[in-house]
Amino acid sequence: MNQSKCPVPKEQQPTNEFIELSKSKIFSWPKTKKSLILILIKFWVGAFVLFLVISSGSVYFKTFLLKYILLSFFSSLSIPLLISIRLYLGWNHIFKRLTSEKVEYEESGWYDGQVWEKPLVLKEKESLIASIEVKPILKNLIQILSIISVLALSGILIFQYNDF
Repeated sequence: MNQSKCPVPKEQQPTNEFIELSKSKIFSWPKTKKSLILILIKFWVGAFVLFLVISSGSVYFKTFLLKYILLSFFSSLSIPLLISIRLYLGWNHIFKRLTSEKVEYEESGWYDGQVWEKPLVLKEKESLIASIEVKPILKNLIQILSIISVLALSGILIFQYNDF
């Protein structure tokens, strides 16, 4: 954005927000699907071990080993699910800011919000960034969220309708 014509502070401009989010250590994970999946699997395994330790205090599960392991396995999905939701919300916010026709911004605080309409050239540029850079990330995150949700729901159904 041309600083002389644009009243939006530099750090609140959608293109700069996209660049900052892309440089972020955590939000750069979903740029490649394989790296995100590997990171989420690491968190899942770590959470599984933690949930095994927490569940081991139960006398009930000491007699039902399969139920004890399955409960830890499915409940540990909550950690990658929460991470994926947070990543999706951040990238979706940037996508909406890039594709909107107007930019909402604050000059000095929450009480003085302003709205600036983007010029056509800037709309096209940011729309292109959104469709080429951000949309594939959102697509990957939705796929991963779907897989985790299906696994978690299947675990809930297993415990709801099976008597071990």
